[in-house]
Amino acid sequence: MSKQLSRLLRPKHLAVVGGGAWCEAVVDQCQRFGFEGNIWPVHPKKSEIAGLATFASVDQLPAAPDATFIGVNRFLSCEIAAQLDLLKAGGAVCFASGFEETSDIQAEGLQQTLLDKAGKLAVLGPNCYGLINAFDRFAIWPDQHGCVPVESGVAILTQSSNIAINISMQQRGLPVGYLLTTGNQAQQGFASIGAAALDDERVSALGLHIEGIGDVAAFEDLMAKAHKMGKPVVALKVGKSELAQKATQSHTASLAGTSAGSQALLERLGVYQANNIIEFIDQLKIVHLHGHGMGGRLASLSCSGGEASLIADAVDAVNASKGIASTQARLSFPPLNDQTKTRLAKQLGPIPALANPLDYHTDIWRNYDAMKNVFSAMSGPQIDLTMLILDFPRSDRCSVSDWDITVDAILDSAAETNRPYALVASLPENLPELICQKMMQRGVLTIHGIDEAVRALSSVAGTANIEMPEPVLQGDVADIDTTLTEAQAKAVLQQAMISVPQNASVTNEMGLLAAAKGLHYPLVLKGEGFAHKSEAGAVQLNISDEHTLLDAFNAMQSSGYLIEEQIVGIVAELLVGVTHDVAHGYLLTIGAGGVQTELAKDTQSLLIPASEESVESALGKLRIAPILDGYRGASAVNRPLLIETIMNIQQLVIENVGKLTEFEINPLICTADQVIAADALIIGDINLEEDA
Repeated sequence: MSKQLSRLLRPKHLAVVGGGAWCEAVVDQCQRFGFEGNIWPVHPKKSEIAGLATFASVDQLPAAPDATFIGVNRFLSCEIAAQLDLLKAGGAVCFASGFEETSDIQAEGLQQTLLDKAGKLAVLGPNCYGLINAFDRFAIWPDQHGCVPVESGVAILTQSSNIAINISMQQRGLPVGYLLTTGNQAQQGFASIGAAALDDERVSALGLHIEGIGDVAAFEDLMAKAHKMGKPVVALKVGKSELAQKATQSHTASLAGTSAGSQALLERLGVYQANNIIEFIDQLKIVHLHGHGMGGRLASLSCSGGEASLIADAVDAVNASKGIASTQARLSFPPLNDQTKTRLAKQLGPIPALANPLDYHTDIWRNYDAMKNVFSAMSGPQIDLTMLILDFPRSDRCSVSDWDITVDAILDSAAETNRPYALVASLPENLPELICQKMMQRGVLTIHGIDEAVRALSSVAGTANIEMPEPVLQGDVADIDTTLTEAQAKAVLQQAMISVPQNASVTNEMGLLAAAKGLHYPLVLKGEGFAHKSEAGAVQLNISDEHTLLDAFNAMQSSGYLIEEQIVGIVAELLVGVTHDVAHGYLLTIGAGGVQTELAKDTQSLLIPASEESVESALGKLRIAPILDGYRGASAVNRPLLIETIMNIQQLVIENVGKLTEFEINPLICTADQVIAADALIIGDINLEEDA
């Protein structure tokens, strides 16, 4: 943690500059939270703020403040930052808006002015709400919040102040140690703030609510640090990054989508990804208690067959959503072994069916010893998480005394077995906050909702700590709109050791017939100059003889033609394309190819450079993966050759950084022994090598 950021996040004293309601709220919230350090309001005219005597100016403070809330207008904020830098203060939250986030002409250059005047002062913002340190009961926070003091917990960073407030109000038992808003990130970005939070030994995991990743290299450094420290990172990425494309001529660009780059980057760096804020909180709870690599072997107990069926169906659904050939860990309910059955039978008798999920019936309800013995029996080294499904009654209308017995049995079972346990309510609202806090403090996971629990567990199951990959391939793409002919594109591919069909370029009937004599039927005739030949009627397949060839030629209007041998014995057709994502780098997309590519929408995206292992994994995640492997006795593709071809495509891109705007092979035809680029689109400035 940098010295200045350390002082800001863990201060001994706080200065609050300004006299408005926001500043009064900062003083009030810090006092309410129990901050034991000094609080120094600063205002030239007011004698007191929120009951505390003021100082007329910053230079009259008793000492250089570790932390400062700058709550004045944007222009004066720059001057206050300069004064604090002269005092050698620690850091400041710049609350004012109206900097680079606005189109106001008066804001032009103002953010840079703030940075220049701040000097060595660590600045969060501008346009920043502040931060909460629940470990040390400190808050630079101009509003209400729901955080409570914790001894260990997660650090959460967000670019949205309102999301931060919402997270602070969660009633799900997530221990939040730091809640940090980043504002415009003019000086301190996600990487530096996140790194400072990770340095606190009390932080168990990092949660990131991300609208955009501005500095990919710095973000990679942050993830490397998190992995080295063994602290998991969970991200909720919202919004859409912008792909740098003048025209979407390839299928790749439309299929990859505008969020594919960020998803690929997060997956590449071993970040757990949440689809919504509920998953975000649930995943953070899991990794807070269990770190990396929570397994997917589950045991479930409930006193109702209905709940047992609900969780069984939920697991089946989430597994199905991953696809048949997914390489991700799947959730499962291992069958009970004989020892477990014997232990259960002693407590439950002959009536309950001994199975996993287990309906233990109500005969042992209110019997602490019996419940603890049953709950303990359903754990062990063969089970990664034992889940108790239990909904609590409304405390305003009902008695909860019987449930207290069950809670004690769960907690004591977890302590006795030293195995992971979870308490899950079938309805989210049926799990009180006090129960969540009690269970989480004792190391028992709590999740509101069966489906919610299954989705969160599925997202983190089996994902272990990773070796950090190479930095992603950056580089600006020049303003190039030159489209190579297909013949030129295929010549480029051949030079890159990528197989193409035997072909010839022709412009007239005489050349067509001459070229055909050197090729083997069946043939394919294509019109040059079309990005999507099928839609333009510029491709004719299955040409079996010279007569059919002439008919196809006369029916097709084009300035040039490509005649080539048609590939037979096709096992699968793939798409392999590359686009340049200005926010994240070069994006390699692999998916189902052919004329129904966009209808299938079966793709996986990786950032370049991708390893052979990640390419193999991406192929395994495709819905057509079983076809590649030889579905129901059919031939399989030559997988080593396919991966080698994709790696050659990647190398072609690496060697032409800044020269490629779009690149696509569709289809990349796979037979049992060949991998051939049947069609290619290249927009860029690539010079063909002269023949030796």
